[in-house]
Parts: sequence; C-alpha cells; structure tokens
Amino acid sequence: QVQLVESGGGLVQPGGSLRLSCVVSGTTGSITAMAWYRQAPGKQRELVARKANNGDPYLLDSVKGRFTISRDNVKNSVDLRMNNLKPEDTAVYFCNAWVRTTPSAVSEDYWGKGTLVTVSS
Repeated sequence: QVQLVESGGGLVQPGGSLRLSCVVSGTTGSITAMAWYRQAPGKQRELVARKANNGDPYLLDSVKGRFTISRDNVKNSVDLRMNNLKPEDTAVYFCNAWVRTTPSAVSEDYWGKGTLVTVSS
C-alpha cells in the first residue's frame, strides 16, 4: 500500500526557514510527479510546488524566490525548502505523489496526512 509520510513542520519566526520532507513507501512503481500543497484555516487547498519527471518545476507565485522543491528519485522523496517565511505561509502542508504502480497502469495520486507550519513571532 502506497504511503506518504511528511516531516519537518513546526513553529518558526517570520524570516526563518524550514525544510519539509516527504517519503513515499509501499510501491515499486514509478513516481511521475511529486508536489506540495497547503491549506490555511478557512481557505482552499492550493498547489505550492510541483516537480514532475519532465519539465520545469512549478512554484506558486507568492513563494517564488523563497521556496525550492527538489526530488530524490532513488529515495522516492521530495523536499520543500522554505526561506524567508511569512505569517501568510502558515498552513498545513500536504505531500502529493502520482504513482504508476505497474508499467501498464494509469497513474494515481496519493496524499500524506499533512504537517503544520506556523509562522509567528
């Protein structure tokens, strides 16, 4: 069973940095894309960063220049490095992965349970 486990959330002061990590386990299939979403209280979940096997990474406009997404295809993991954090970055961050469990299967998406990032002084 495919599982995604996030780590690295916590409380940080404005201007600080955090690194979120997510590891995919339970599959020998291919991961075609990994991403980070976030959901702030009272708001819809939004895509923050995405890195597919092909093409350039996607970053939400409000995090460009501050956040970086990177993947390790050997470890089946994705990191989100967040610098110069702002109070408006406060949210639960969710890891997302598209996995093709067999070569003939259609990719399906899987989600982690989320990790809370709080930016506050």
